[in-house]
Amino acid sequence: MRTEGEKNVKSTVSRAVVAATVTVALGLTAACGGGGDSGSDSDDGKKPSKSAASDQPKKDPEPKPEAKAALSSAQLEKAVLANGDLKGYKVEKLSAEDMPELTLPVNPRACQAVADMFMFTSDPRAAARVGRSMTGPDELDATVISFALLAHKEGAAKNVMDDLRTSTEKCKSYEDAGSKFGEVAPLTAPKLGDDAVSYKLVGLIDDQKTPMSFTVVRSGSTLVAFYSINLLKPKEFGVPKKVVEAQVAKLEKQ
Repeated sequence: MRTEGEKNVKSTVSRAVVAATVTVALGLTAACGGGGDSGSDSDDGKKPSKSAASDQPKKDPEPKPEAKAALSSAQLEKAVLANGDLKGYKVEKLSAEDMPELTLPVNPRACQAVADMFMFTSDPRAAARVGRSMTGPDELDATVISFALLAHKEGAAKNVMDDLRTSTEKCKSYEDAGSKFGEVAPLTAPKLGDDAVSYKLVGLIDDQKTPMSFTVVRSGSTLVAFYSINLLKPKEFGVPKKVVEAQVAKLEKQ
C-alpha cells in the first residue's frame, strides 16, 4: 500500500504528462596573468639584505569574496520570468502540489539527485522556491516547459550542482513511486551563470513513454532549473535557449 508521500509524488509526475497532453490538444484545436616579473636585484647586482627587505611594507592579502546568502521568497518572485518578459510566451504559477517538499529515496542511490530535481527539490533543501510553467507562441508546438528558482546558501548550491552532475553521469535508470525512468544521460550545458548542467531522461509514466530535457544553471547562490516535455514530437524536445538566457539574465539583475 502506498504512503501518502508516494501518492503525492505519483500525482505530480502524472500531472506533468497530463499538462503536456492538454496543451497539445488545445494547440491543435486552435490551429540559454601571467606571473608578474620576478623580484629584481639591486642596482649593484646584489640582492637586498634581509633588513632592507623587512623594511618594505607588507601587502595585505587579497580579501576572499563573501559567499552569497540565500535569496528570500520575495526576491525570487521578483526574479522569476513573468508574462510579458518573453513575447508570445504564457507563464503560469506552479501549485504547491506540483512542487512537493517531500522526496522519496530511490534505488539506485546514484539517481537520487536526478529524481529530486524532477520535483525541483534538492539535498540540502532550498531555503525558498518559486515555480512556473510556460508555453510558447506557436500553438502547434507541443513543448511544455516547467521551471523553478531554488534559493540556497552559495556553498550548498555548489554542492547540489556537483551531486547533480555526478548523478547524470552515473545514473542509468530508476523507479520513483511506481513510475520508471531510464536512458539518463548528460547533454551539453549552456555557458551561463557560474555553473550549468544539462541532461535527458525518458520516463514511462502511466504507460506513456515521455522524453524529457533538463537544464540547471547556478548563478551565485540560486539554482535555475528547467525541464521540458514534447509528446507530439519526442525527438524535438528541449528547453529553448532563449528561455534559459532570459531567466538567468533577469535573476542576475536582482
